[in-house]
Amino acid sequence: MVYVTPDTAAVATPSRARSLWRPAAAGLAAALAGLGLAELTAAWIAPGASPVLTVGALVIDIVPAGVKDLVIGLFGTADKIVLIVTIVLVLLVLAALAGILESRRPPFGRLLVVLIGGIALFAALSRSSASTLDAVPAVVAMGVAAIALTLLTTRLPRSAPELAGAPRDLNGPDRRRFLVYTGVTAGIGLLALAGGQISAAATRAADAARALFTLPPASVRQAAIPAGASLDVAGITPLITPNADFYRIDTALSVPRIDPRDWRLKITGMVENEVEIDFAELLALPLEESTTTLACVSNYVGGDLIGNATWLGYPIRELLARAKPQTGADMVLSRSQDGFTAGTPIEALTDGRNAILAVGMNGEPLPLEHGYPVRMVVPGLYGYVSATKWVVELKLTRFADEQGYWTPRGWSALGPVKVSSRIDVPRAGTSATAGSVVIAGVAWSQHVGVSAVAVQIDDGPWQDTTLADAISVDTWRQWAYTWTDAIAGDHTIRVRATDAAGLVQTSATADVAPDGATGLHEISVSVS
Repeated sequence: MVYVTPDTAAVATPSRARSLWRPAAAGLAAALAGLGLAELTAAWIAPGASPVLTVGALVIDIVPAGVKDLVIGLFGTADKIVLIVTIVLVLLVLAALAGILESRRPPFGRLLVVLIGGIALFAALSRSSASTLDAVPAVVAMGVAAIALTLLTTRLPRSAPELAGAPRDLNGPDRRRFLVYTGVTAGIGLLALAGGQISAAATRAADAARALFTLPPASVRQAAIPAGASLDVAGITPLITPNADFYRIDTALSVPRIDPRDWRLKITGMVENEVEIDFAELLALPLEESTTTLACVSNYVGGDLIGNATWLGYPIRELLARAKPQTGADMVLSRSQDGFTAGTPIEALTDGRNAILAVGMNGEPLPLEHGYPVRMVVPGLYGYVSATKWVVELKLTRFADEQGYWTPRGWSALGPVKVSSRIDVPRAGTSATAGSVVIAGVAWSQHVGVSAVAVQIDDGPWQDTTLADAISVDTWRQWAYTWTDAIAGDHTIRVRATDAAGLVQTSATADVAPDGATGLHEISVSVS
């Protein structure tokens, strides 16, 4: 048994004082309690004001375009998960720091908690659709976390008597009691988090409505897809992208859930007649079916942020005709239910292309993450200037007067899709057997069409490929080439497309910003 004298206690104190895990645990427990109760509050009274999601949306709003491109390039459609995980990890680190500060330099820990809560409050109220209720979850998080932090840090075990001559009590306040308090506080937070998710799930009327929704038949069906539009090549991208595989890039960290009974579309701005239409009225109109390829401006050369689907919807030009745009209006600023905006040239919505308000995708109601109940589909333009999901307003205006969400963040106001192509088979970095090797992929130039695709092996001559039949000028085309004399060694394969206007895909490389990447897709293959 070791006896501790006042002198030895004085020596032991600095060592024990260096132990940081208890105050850090207090900070983490306080943060969990605050966050959990805030998320539960959001689920009850302000579903769009989750502190994590509103802070994430603020990060998306202020992050430079280059950072956005880097994240999408690294993580693709998992970018939102990466952002949420990063925010939570940063919060946990700051919470631990707050606990340490509060135990050593009160009230600096509480001030850090208030600062974090203030950021969440600003994020909630800075949204375009914010209401007073949206402030409540952040205030709850701030208040609960600060109170819990104070209570827990005042119950931290001490390593030695604080005052000379005080009764010896090596444990100070009971350590087990501290662990119980900390565990209970953290448990309350975790239970509240779970309750928030359960409560949110129970009130998602849009989920239930979509499950019961049946698409009306198309009044105007597209011509049958030619049998020759799909090539029989193993590994090539499917002609029609399944809904579950269709890329998703947008600014919504939490998928908006709109009860279709509450959905309204307003056409406002520079119009002679403002128009408002609800979901039932939209479905009663003569809906049209069309297949259109959509591409994200963040798609790198050879990337997979592109997909082809058969859509069902109503032509936007017909609704604009009702509204009667005024002279001088050259842009339609579409607005999503979550506040996102896109500026689309009015010509692209009125020139006869299949620019629609879509309600169906590949024979099913729109998936929630792809815009249910209504989204825009506009052939020939990148999604950031045209493909607004969960759309609720079309405002006629001018490019000189207003901008879409991404334009002030460094992106071009106009976003026509560039002619491009991709190699799907063989996969980059794979090996092939000498002799006959099939090379295949897809090429696109939406609303212009693809007329030819060629491949180059090493630095040899460009060889024409076999093109699948086209569905329309608004969709990609599959292509294939048989390399009949593949010899052993390492080889580089390149591809380039030519559009229906005679424009050859450029070999000059450009980044995705400000209006889409350029260059030729090439892969390395080892032949043995």
